[in-house]
Amino acid sequence: MKNIFLREMQQRGYLNQCSNLNKLNEICNKNSISGYIGFDCTASSLHVGSLLQIMILRLMQKHGHQPIVLLGGGTTLIGDPSGKDSTRKILNQDQIKKNIKSIKKVFNKILDSSDKKTAPIFVDNAEWLTKLNYIKFLRDIGSHFTINKMLTFDSVKLRLEREQSLSYMEFNYMILQAYDFYQLFKNNNCLLQIGGSDQWGNIINGIDLIRRVLQKEAYGITSPLITLASGAKMGKTEKGAIWLNEDILSPYDYWQFWRNTDDRDVKRFLNFFTEIKFEELEKIFQNEKNINNLKILLANEATKILHGEKAAKKAEQTAKDTFEGGGLGADLPEIIIKLNKIEKGISILDLISDNKILSSKSEARRAVANKGFKIDGKVIEDEKKLLKLKDFKKNILKLSYGKKKHYLVKVI
Repeated sequence: MKNIFLREMQQRGYLNQCSNLNKLNEICNKNSISGYIGFDCTASSLHVGSLLQIMILRLMQKHGHQPIVLLGGGTTLIGDPSGKDSTRKILNQDQIKKNIKSIKKVFNKILDSSDKKTAPIFVDNAEWLTKLNYIKFLRDIGSHFTINKMLTFDSVKLRLEREQSLSYMEFNYMILQAYDFYQLFKNNNCLLQIGGSDQWGNIINGIDLIRRVLQKEAYGITSPLITLASGAKMGKTEKGAIWLNEDILSPYDYWQFWRNTDDRDVKRFLNFFTEIKFEELEKIFQNEKNINNLKILLANEATKILHGEKAAKKAEQTAKDTFEGGGLGADLPEIIIKLNKIEKGISILDLISDNKILSSKSEARRAVANKGFKIDGKVIEDEKKLLKLKDFKKNILKLSYGKKKHYLVKVI
């Protein structure tokens, strides 16, 4: 009988490859296991491109297994070359430690720590990687890897074929990732590594290392790399990354990201990024023909998982107030202006560029010329307009860019 955890992974489209599905299924039917996913700490927040992996860890908990979150304080010092055209910017240890502290906030919100048996274990591979003796590591671990095989992995092969630089430092990344799996298997009884499909080679390296050094069997699963129907990468938009940390991206903007999902992606994303039961979703798809209702369902359910039900409902109400009622949504992103500044008058172009609504004054000027901005629903006609206190109602106005970007401008 197919294990319930693995069955739901397949139903939701999480499972791309497995090193030995039958054996893993057998083990999961008998015992709870622990499995890990590694995350780079190159920024202070993960973005939605990492969300599928976090949803898999949450699914593990749901079915009684224990997730291990590996925050790569050691490997981030080097940088994973998988899917990259050039060497990543090198961060120092202090920056990485700050990033780890910030990133953990998201895992603490999405994963449940109330049950000791399934509570997430957080590890930082700097704990063992920064203590390695180079000569001993080469003898004990490096001897199990051949250059011949390493050159066949896409992370290396594609860079070389394009004649793009690949440093010796990056070349070693796959060995360090394999060593991570070895360490977690040995010290945490971690039987499973999960990663995106671009990590398949690195995962297999870890399984092989465990087999050769410890004469034991470990397992690997990959999930599909998600691309949008438009062909773009998941997690990035024209305006930048869709970050998971609330201090970088507001719950309202997060809700809006899901609400604006391409029609062609909605059903797939309801499976990926919500916890509505698979069978229930099938009924919803049969009965609900209005794609906008499905988008609102997606936005509410996805936002609820990250920010909570209250934040999801508030975001939905703000959207209704803003788009349907023409009013001021309480949860819109805010721009704060000091009273002494507005008394002198503030240029609309300065307001737009200084608050990163658009990246420059020239871009703001073109948008105003094309009638792209409105104040309280009225088109801004003059690029030289100075905002003054009389333009505000009770010290608040709504600035709109296009049909979907709205801001509350407040004077304090």
